[in-house]
Amino acid sequence: QVQLVESGGGLVQAGGSLRLSCAASGRTFSSYTMGWFRQAPGKEREFVAAISWSGGSTNYADSVKDRFTISRDNAKNTVYLQMNSLKPEDTAVYYCTARKGSSVRRQVAGDYDYWGQGTQVTVSS
Repeated sequence: QVQLVESGGGLVQAGGSLRLSCAASGRTFSSYTMGWFRQAPGKEREFVAAISWSGGSTNYADSVKDRFTISRDNAKNTVYLQMNSLKPEDTAVYYCTARKGSSVRRQVAGDYDYWGQGTQVTVSS
């Protein structure tokens, strides 16, 4: 069992940056693939990024590639999402998620096993 708690959301102007953090409980954190999804009002939850247990492999949605960076610190049981050059269309609730499988290519919410409560990111134009 893994419990996830996100933090770091807020209001930022377009072009600005935010860093989201996700603190995980459980001794087996380092064995999970971690990811971030987001959900805007009236839209489905969509994949943002994923990182392998070692941090050696990552995957990003095309819409955030070259602007967002996912990373993890297994010693701190924490995964991060550094978001740069933010756009109004990045506005959403961002969710941290974990899955037991090793692939970072899974982009469907149903493929992930554990979820945080979400943190709001609002980008003003």
